[in-house]
Amino acid sequence: MNPNLYIVIGAYGSGKSEYSIHLARKLKNESKDVILADMDVVNPYFRSRDVREDFAKLGIDVIAPEGEFKHADLPMISPRIKGAIENPNKTVILDVGGDPAGCRTLGRFADSITKRGYQMLFVINTLRPFTSTTEEILVMKTNLEFVSKQKITEFICNTNLMEHTNLEVVTQGIAIIQHAAKQSQVAFGTYLVLSEYENLIPDGLQGLQREVMSYTLKKPWEMLIAKGI
Repeated sequence: MNPNLYIVIGAYGSGKSEYSIHLARKLKNESKDVILADMDVVNPYFRSRDVREDFAKLGIDVIAPEGEFKHADLPMISPRIKGAIENPNKTVILDVGGDPAGCRTLGRFADSITKRGYQMLFVINTLRPFTSTTEEILVMKTNLEFVSKQKITEFICNTNLMEHTNLEVVTQGIAIIQHAAKQSQVAFGTYLVLSEYENLIPDGLQGLQREVMSYTLKKPWEMLIAKGI
């Protein structure tokens, strides 16, 4: 069994695609042969496919719709994904759609995923709809597991308010997720902080590990501003 298969899920706006990109870079820096598969058929923004060209320069393969379907909001899943899952020589990250409808795409690969072994990481921002309380987190966990036919193995805290993020915001998010983790007996050991705010949020809160990640994915209007449009 090769555990180097990571399934990253999360509600809309949780930051799961940002984390998928962060994780791909981190594993590549550990000399892993990384494939990042964009399986997000739900969110028209913030998709890991948007870093395909940059990642190609780093030697990270991004599997996603190509050509005229690159920006399509359609339930299109590349047949290359099954081959990647079944290749034990590759470290594979599946960036999966942010709700039960998006997670349904995992079902077609259930046998291959189970055979290989996996870690399923549920990225949570408690300041987003549907994951703002312990009860909501547990309901979403149940729904995602049922539809995907897989079990969540770890919670990842990404509670933030972008430029309004502070220590209180993150601490409150951690407390809610800790309660959910205890009730569901799911591992919880990491919280995420954008690099812009790392001086505000220390490592080791509640005995957890802080991971600092960069803000990569741009909103459509931010991309236009960057191009001077």
